[in-house]
Amino acid sequence: MPTSAQNRIQQAALRLFAAQGSTQITVSALAQEAGIARGTVYNNIDKPHQLFENVATRLVDEMHERIVATFDPSLDPAIRLANGIRFFMRRTHEEPTWGRFINRFAHSEESLKKLFVGPPIQDVLLGLAQQRYDFQREQLHSVGALIAGTVLSSMPLVLQGMRTWQDAGSDAAELVLRALGVAAKEARRLATLPLPDLPGSA
Repeated sequence: MPTSAQNRIQQAALRLFAAQGSTQITVSALAQEAGIARGTVYNNIDKPHQLFENVATRLVDEMHERIVATFDPSLDPAIRLANGIRFFMRRTHEEPTWGRFINRFAHSEESLKKLFVGPPIQDVLLGLAQQRYDFQREQLHSVGALIAGTVLSSMPLVLQGMRTWQDAGSDAAELVLRALGVAAKEARRLATLPLPDLPGSA
């Protein structure tokens, strides 16, 4: 489990990465942002040059765990998909720095592309097996790209105040479900159901 100093360093790094749009930051800038000495950074981070990967991997694992924790195994896969998309919009509203970080780097950095594979894709496959969706199995990678692209392109609507997170999330979820073959009225209903709380991070 990360120490208090390590958490402080990772949060400072997240802010700097999000603000600067670069995957590389200096130890001096990191120490200043975290309000600690340079030596404390070196004492708590084994490989400063790998800090971006460490922060990104931690965020991916944490977001997957938090979303999966809301899922009842018997819940309709289409509802789980809609909720997952909406959780991204709500967290972007509640934690704009997190939202900016994800939005800046998830298009290009492999460690963050994992946000849209693993549990999300397994859920899509379950929905396909249950005939909840209508697409060809060989289109799975394109479906993943569709979901990721819709989420990432909707996040700036929230960050820039163009849409509320509720509207941006419901619209994104509805349009993805419709693209996967869910009927329009049903997709809208599923995309506007009450959203469960997203459990806090450990």
